[in-house]
Amino acid sequence: MNPPTIYLASGSPRRREILTNLGYHVLRLPAEIDETPYPSENATDYVQRMARMKNSAALTTWQQNQQQPPEFPLISADTTVSLNNLILGKPANPDDAFRMLKLLSGRQHQVHTAVCIYWHNHTSDILQTSTVHFAPLQDEQITAYIATGEPLDKAGAYGIQGLGGMLVEYISGSFTGIMGLPVYETTQLLSQYGCTPLNQSQSISSVPV
Repeated sequence: MNPPTIYLASGSPRRREILTNLGYHVLRLPAEIDETPYPSENATDYVQRMARMKNSAALTTWQQNQQQPPEFPLISADTTVSLNNLILGKPANPDDAFRMLKLLSGRQHQVHTAVCIYWHNHTSDILQTSTVHFAPLQDEQITAYIATGEPLDKAGAYGIQGLGGMLVEYISGSFTGIMGLPVYETTQLLSQYGCTPLNQSQSISSVPV
């Protein structure tokens, strides 16, 4: 039996890998948006707004090209890091990455991931928050990590699934949520639409009430 198909409004290879490993057939849709936070916008409001905007942008692009609704669920997600409600997005350059990692050094911060799903004129979303505690970092350690290039495309300037995992003492929450897509919450949301690789015979035509 063919795996269930979903559209992913994200260019993140990590999100695609997570969904593919779960057994989904993933088709990407472009979602270009302005990711600038509003003045005084808190981190959870921001990340949920980004996920919804990505979903809406991808849906608009699809409808302009296809002139019909998408035939599979459309999923979008956004992840941000916050320290005392200071939003730490993707660093603008290596100096910005250094600044962020110095802020996180030896401290506890939150990683918020919002997931939004559109299907049959119905939108559902969730927010997952995890806490990450960084080890104290030496400047030389930060500089060496930045030189690998890994921090430059990641919220908070680190990737927990890569070399950045060596900077983390412990976490509380969802490891995959910190990566960019919380597996439990996302599959629970998709299962409301009957879209789960654990029950592929179930129809995906129903909409949750």
